Amino acid sequence: MQIASNRYDDIPRGKGQDDGSIFAMFLNESRYPPSQKRVSWETVRDMIDKYHFFPFSVKDPIMAHFPLALAIEPRLLPYAVANGFRMDSKYRDFVFRKMFENVEASDRKPEDIVQNVTELCRLDSTMFLTRTVAAEICMEARANDVGFNALKRLNKGGHLLFDLSVLVQDLLKLFLKTRSITSANAQNVIRFLYSEFPSSDPAVRLVVLLTVFLPANSLNNVAVATIKSRLEELKFGPVTKQDLYNLLIHPFTDRCESILNYMRTEMVSDQGHQGLSEKEINRVVNDVAARLVEIDCKGKTLKKLCDSFPSVHEVIARAVLDAHQIDLHDLPQADDTDACARFRVKLCRDTNFRPSELDYFWDSRATIAPTSSKNVEPEEMHGMAEAVDTPELGEIGQESLTTMIRQDELAPGRNRRRMSYFSSYTDFLSHLPLEPLLVGRWVKVEYGPRSSVAAVFMTHAILNENSSIIRDYLLSKNSATVPVTLKHFQMLARMNRPINYNIIAYLLSCPEFYRSEEEYLSQCEAIKRTEFKKVKNPSSISLPQVSVVIPQNSLFTRGRKRPRRNAATTIQSYAVPDSDDESKLMEVEEEVKPLDTKERREALNLQTWIKHLGEVLKTEQARLRQRKKRLEEENPGTIIPDKNIFVRSLSSELRLLRKHNRERYGHQPKENDVPVDEYDDDGEYVYRGTRTKKARVNNA
Repeated sequence: MQIASNRYDDIPRGKGQDDGSIFAMFLNESRYPPSQKRVSWETVRDMIDKYHFFPFSVKDPIMAHFPLALAIEPRLLPYAVANGFRMDSKYRDFVFRKMFENVEASDRKPEDIVQNVTELCRLDSTMFLTRTVAAEICMEARANDVGFNALKRLNKGGHLLFDLSVLVQDLLKLFLKTRSITSANAQNVIRFLYSEFPSSDPAVRLVVLLTVFLPANSLNNVAVATIKSRLEELKFGPVTKQDLYNLLIHPFTDRCESILNYMRTEMVSDQGHQGLSEKEINRVVNDVAARLVEIDCKGKTLKKLCDSFPSVHEVIARAVLDAHQIDLHDLPQADDTDACARFRVKLCRDTNFRPSELDYFWDSRATIAPTSSKNVEPEEMHGMAEAVDTPELGEIGQESLTTMIRQDELAPGRNRRRMSYFSSYTDFLSHLPLEPLLVGRWVKVEYGPRSSVAAVFMTHAILNENSSIIRDYLLSKNSATVPVTLKHFQMLARMNRPINYNIIAYLLSCPEFYRSEEEYLSQCEAIKRTEFKKVKNPSSISLPQVSVVIPQNSLFTRGRKRPRRNAATTIQSYAVPDSDDESKLMEVEEEVKPLDTKERREALNLQTWIKHLGEVLKTEQARLRQRKKRLEEENPGTIIPDKNIFVRSLSSELRLLRKHNRERYGHQPKENDVPVDEYDDDGEYVYRGTRTKKARVNNA
């Protein structure tokens, strides 16, 4: 202290008069109006210039707070640089966030923010406003009008390294695939940004139309008058039938009444008059329903359309059977591994599947302007867009500026602003509605589990590995199951894909064996025809006569003697107790335990599945051996695996099925255990059992 006094003359030694306290007070008063601030920037300037106030190392707590002083007053940067300060690029976004922060008690003007930004960029060439911070400012454009106006002035003055209109366009396109578009706050921001920066991009038009037609957080539909007023305020221009089709097939459009009412009153019909007729509305609904079966989360919409328009039920069935039936010859060849890996069917896609932008449009040939991001696949973006000029321009998201500032302030002080982060929240199912009804589940309820439509959806779910639909179709306790067939395993073998665990759990219940869906569909049709014939002639139904016979001696059993106790005792055994002979005898007794009719049926079903799945496995193994031999001849020295994914999966599952068969049905059913007339047409499936090894040893 004495050395410092000798060097700097008089040093204030009172409480709260040291440099650290004054610096902390300067930071705490950053959100106050200028008239209420007790520490001016000149005082901090003298501390840095005269007394060389500066943190000694990166571990000093002041180091984490020092960039905040530059956000408050950029003119402090030259004096800090003279003391050895170097601005880290990780501090960049934080500094500019604090410059544009929305402070209600402050009397800042857009000119003050523009001056601070330009001054800091002039003093340090590594400092510039990124797209990340600019997008955050746009997300709260209505609440933070001072910051948004300053951003527009910087764009007009050419102080930004990107075009603000392109940034707003990329920001609006992020809402095309996210659930946040259904919130009232996001809809207001989207309409405000579009009014400031209009765009003709189809994705942007669709996003804006969604905010116009979708009821935000309300169970009521939007009135046609409200829709017209919103479109006039936005100067949106004429709404085409293609735009309304895009709205109807969007995943977040659950209720279609507002769109259909708008078409009834405002759209121009084919005859040229105002409003579509009911016949034209029915045609639109039928076309949309046929397309909605491909969008897995639109079950609620299909249910409402089917209840309101009776023709939709038949239209969906015809569309599914005509356009989506899959057979083995429709799949890629097994040797074309790349095509098999890329192949996906259109129905029952997995919930983690993120569709491309073209899937949100009625016409997939719609011209969509590419976002300003490169080297980022649509499925990997997850609601972000990366700059085209340089990666340092940053990513954009849907978080507001205030939210990101609060996240930074909640971080630990020592680690604050030592790392670059975008957002800590990620919702991997944000591309789906909050509580969607899957189309596959609705189809099972609407058409029945043993219908041809449900069979098509089952095939698509297995090929797409949709565990949710497979579990609902096979293991649901509230309804009947949609059978698995041998054809499904043959398709999985062709595509080299693993067997879903729900399918094996279903086979462990010993279901009926079917080669293809035509077998159980023909049985259902035969049962329906039989029931129809019985109901058609009710007079031919004869009620059986039941005669009750009462034994004469049933009430007079008092004088009879009870049977002797030794007659009910077990048969004596000559096996030595607790010896190996006794255990062998017990095993033989367990093996000869008879099975009832239901167990015989289940055992034969399980053994039939094991037999045919074993044949599929042998066929696939033989194909792989031939392929390996051919590839080794073409490319000597190349190591070719003997097994693929399907063979490994089926091999393990077959071991599980055989183990279950041995443990549950130790006694193999004989040929005459089940009546022969039940298997007259399927004589090759009758099991011809042999004695087990233990039985042969005991008999010997």
